[in-house]
Amino acid sequence: MPEESTTPDLEEALRRWFEAANRGDFGAAVSMFAPDGVWEFPPLGLGVLEGGPLMGQDAMLKSLEDLTESFRDFEFESEDFHDLGSGVTFNVLVQRGMPHGSDGFVESRLGVVAIWRDGRVARATSYKDVDEARAAAERLAQERG
Repeated sequence: MPEESTTPDLEEALRRWFEAANRGDFGAAVSMFAPDGVWEFPPLGLGVLEGGPLMGQDAMLKSLEDLTESFRDFEFESEDFHDLGSGVTFNVLVQRGMPHGSDGFVESRLGVVAIWRDGRVARATSYKDVDEARAAAERLAQERG
């Protein structure tokens, strides 16, 4: 009988994050991060994420709750996922929502570079420039390989 792989399916883990976040189960979503995980964001002009990196699951949970409560409808989507090896992934995070009092949607696209440890994200860095994020992910995977 062939041995099962012990390598976690990082794309599947990320898919579960999006499912949890989109149903508003932010506790399940942030559990994808290591307890001491860090998520860095560029200045987005959203107020919620302007205080520097989110350090730990509690900070990520609060930030997701604060971000989405400003919207009547809000969703997250993943585009263009790549497992680059050596515990490094790249994907495009699309966030869209309809602010309270508005009939229009706002949308942002971020390139996200993640370093995984034991099946969880240890550090994620988001970039406004998707191409810059892709290049950073490729360099990081090469350095760690």
